[in-house]
Amino acid sequence: MKTLNIGILAHVDAGKTSLTERLLFDAGVLDHLGSVDRGDTQTDSLELERRRGITIRSAVASFVTGGTRITLIDTPGHSDFIAEVERALRVLDGAVLVVSAVEGVQAQTRVLMRTLRRLAIPTLIFVNKTDRAGARDQLGDIRAKLAPRAFAPHQTSPDELSELLADGDDAFLRSYVDDNVDAAARRAELARQVARGALHPVLSGSAITGDGVADLVTTMAELLPATERTGDGPLAATVFKIDRGRAGEKIAYARLYSGTLAARQRISFYRGETELTGRVSAVEVVGDDVALAGDVARVRGLREVRIGDRLGSPGAARDGVFAPPSLETVVRPVRPEQAAALFTALTRLSEEDPLIDVRRYGHDVSVRLYGEVQKEVLRSMLAEGAGIDVTFERTRTLYVEKPVARGEAVEELDPEQRLYFFATVGLRVEPGPGVAFGLSVELGSLPLAFHKAIEETVHRTLEQGLYGWEVLDIAVTLTHTAFFSPLSAAGDFRKMTPLVLMAALKVAGTRVHEPIHRFELEVPVPAVSAVLLKLAELRAVPGEPVTGTGTCTLHGTIPAAHVHEFEQALPALGQGEGVFLSEFCEYRPYPGPPPVRPRTGDNPLDRKEYLAQVARR
Repeated sequence: MKTLNIGILAHVDAGKTSLTERLLFDAGVLDHLGSVDRGDTQTDSLELERRRGITIRSAVASFVTGGTRITLIDTPGHSDFIAEVERALRVLDGAVLVVSAVEGVQAQTRVLMRTLRRLAIPTLIFVNKTDRAGARDQLGDIRAKLAPRAFAPHQTSPDELSELLADGDDAFLRSYVDDNVDAAARRAELARQVARGALHPVLSGSAITGDGVADLVTTMAELLPATERTGDGPLAATVFKIDRGRAGEKIAYARLYSGTLAARQRISFYRGETELTGRVSAVEVVGDDVALAGDVARVRGLREVRIGDRLGSPGAARDGVFAPPSLETVVRPVRPEQAAALFTALTRLSEEDPLIDVRRYGHDVSVRLYGEVQKEVLRSMLAEGAGIDVTFERTRTLYVEKPVARGEAVEELDPEQRLYFFATVGLRVEPGPGVAFGLSVELGSLPLAFHKAIEETVHRTLEQGLYGWEVLDIAVTLTHTAFFSPLSAAGDFRKMTPLVLMAALKVAGTRVHEPIHRFELEVPVPAVSAVLLKLAELRAVPGEPVTGTGTCTLHGTIPAAHVHEFEQALPALGQGEGVFLSEFCEYRPYPGPPPVRPRTGDNPLDRKEYLAQVARR
């Protein structure tokens, strides 16, 4: 049997969850057809999902057609939950991008298609809601805004299809010119070009009535590249989703690329360079209790597993394709006595969504966000799952710091001074790409455990720079070391390193940078002046306007802090017809007085306070 893992992607309200329900119902997996409007869909399992009619967590379900098992991954459509979409993209063989025949191509649809094309993920486009009043042909807009080589198979003659295929492949062009192309050759070449993301078939129908859905299933099975289900090779799998069972136990969703996975199997799994081990208690795959290559399996028993872990082998994980969140908010319990329980509950949620990134600020706790809707989701999940009612502070932008120059500092053990650490540490900091740690001392000058302690503490300390923000684009070099056997321990180096690192940073100096988004904006020509005034007010830098038939397109950059405000203002400014598309682009120096974030934990910037705090332990 072959397997095919398909992502269902769309802008919110395009009908993708309804399409998923229809596919499962028609395949006999569901005994009744759920409705988003009634709130009884099978793939929206969270109460908030059913209440609001949106998908928040990626839902996974499977059915069999012919000799292929198709696993559907219904992803969120709202941009606030783009992290869930990213995880789904890591495991897909292909995608179905849903476009509403009524609302047409939306800004978020263009973000998703841009990403699918960049990753060369084979994609079918399904125009949904053709039964609704106001439905119209979307093929022209799809070609203009999503995929220039999109085509409708049922509206394309064999000769037209041959010409389209010839445009995308020189070998097929030669065969076509030589009149050596038959229906089988056309079908094979079509499958090849779809598989490499060069062509995008456009189908249409209605998830509510079922019209066109059978054609979609047939096209998925025939044109998207399936994987032969086999147990060959060593185990290699990626965890892309974490759920919880009724007893609170972890359930990991893993995509297998090779090997087998079965109950009672002890395996290694990897998080970065860290190796962990665990015993699998149960494996669930449609129609089987052993997972093979190509399968998406529900795995129980791995207590320490997290999203992004690689099972079986430490192969490189695919980099994130969407930018990390650029916003954060402070969460507080309505009942102060629940503060500890709130931190525990958020930590547990962060295991299911690593981008939540829970941090303590004294008695406060902060989380990272993509947008305001996530606040409502967190509030609902904490109330329903942990019985904790919470309030949120106003959302703030996540800035970063970067070193301005070179700085060095050394702390040595002096028997004449009351220093509490049996360690000597010297560090040099300077601008550099990413966050790098290097040595200018002999590796054998310290026990390996002490070197590891210094390196790990450097990375942890850089989470809060001189102004409280994470430090990026920095090279840290270890310049001096000494230890005092048998008194020195790894803990001495862990305690000394923050003091030295922050002293070096003080010498070098840092500058706060703000996240900048690049944007694409389309508005009616009469609205251009008002839009440009608003962009200038928000410190945006637009490029030269490009005028088309009745519309004007602008490209430029805008500080992330002002993206939400512009999105809120655009409907009025753009006469209800503006389309705004933005994504993270870079960090730029903040133009005003540097914003400061309150520090959390020990403060190595205050030497006296730091030594007093650490000495008490």
